[in-house]
Amino acid sequence: MVDGIKAIACLLIVLHHLAIYGPMSDSAYPLMPNIMDWLREYPRMAVQVFFIATGFLLASKLIASGSSFVINPIQVIKKRYFRLIIPYLAALTMALWCAALARYWMTHDSIPSASNGYQLLAHIFLLQDLLDQEALSAGVWYVAIDFQLFSLTIFLFWLSDRIQQRCPYLKSLFWVLVIGLVIISLFVFNRDNFWDETALYFFGSYGLGILSYWISNKKRPLLWFAILSALGVIALLVDFRARIVVAIVVMLLLGLTRRYGILSDHLIPNFLIYLGRASYAIFLIHFPLCLIVNAAFSHFFPDQAQINLCGLFLALGISIFGGILFYQWTDGPSLTNKVRLLMPAGFMVSGLLVALGGY
Repeated sequence: MVDGIKAIACLLIVLHHLAIYGPMSDSAYPLMPNIMDWLREYPRMAVQVFFIATGFLLASKLIASGSSFVINPIQVIKKRYFRLIIPYLAALTMALWCAALARYWMTHDSIPSASNGYQLLAHIFLLQDLLDQEALSAGVWYVAIDFQLFSLTIFLFWLSDRIQQRCPYLKSLFWVLVIGLVIISLFVFNRDNFWDETALYFFGSYGLGILSYWISNKKRPLLWFAILSALGVIALLVDFRARIVVAIVVMLLLGLTRRYGILSDHLIPNFLIYLGRASYAIFLIHFPLCLIVNAAFSHFFPDQAQINLCGLFLALGISIFGGILFYQWTDGPSLTNKVRLLMPAGFMVSGLLVALGGY
């Protein structure tokens, strides 16, 4: 179930980026203005699916492993960092060269500016937004936020475990901390864009995913889900946010599905399940691929709306196919530890070469 909704969310995000980045969508806009307007506005909320799903999956590991999962929290966080960063840097390296190539064929705001050393280092350490550096690709903010959320959750789990060792009667301290932070996020941080570069802004959704898995194990799940939903509704009454509506719906969908077996995996097409597993790779690689398609169609067919519409569908197909190949490479045995270690160096060298070469 998780993979199925991740696949759908991934496709929506790719379509959203196709609609807002590059000249093809501008050229094709008169052919389907209502659809384009919808794609530019609403599919971006699909990112809530990934926050909920990631929190849900992390909770399953925490519950299954218990305190043994965070005996060494630094090691756990380090492992997560490298799992995120290796495909991320590979995709950004490709984005640097694709942007350089795209500059030869078109001039457009969607092409990232040539990078500098400080900007490259900020991306390596996932600090680009906090340090006010221009992103080198679309959606890379999500990777930084994912890492922040994971690190914060692991810290809370480790802290609550240490406290429970001294105070054994505080058996549910971690869940109390998560509920408390979800409430603070929904009612305070998520209502102020000042915090939108930090985990605190997004923990409301992420925490709902964590709590969804936890509640699916409780004796009275419907009561707990009703309480959690009521909390979300109150947050919406205070300040309506469509993204929180999406988060609540996905939270209920995942939790109830796990508890009662509704819409089990055998009802979901295999290609959607596989697409969901490859969704991170597709998410990372689609922008540079779409940038090249945009540049080519802008150069050769600048004013032909119907051909540019076909180009959008072509870019979608290339994004999916390219993302699957990228997933197989980054998740397969061909990516050795030596290659992993060289990835940051390759990214830095590529960025500096592109900048120094004036591409």
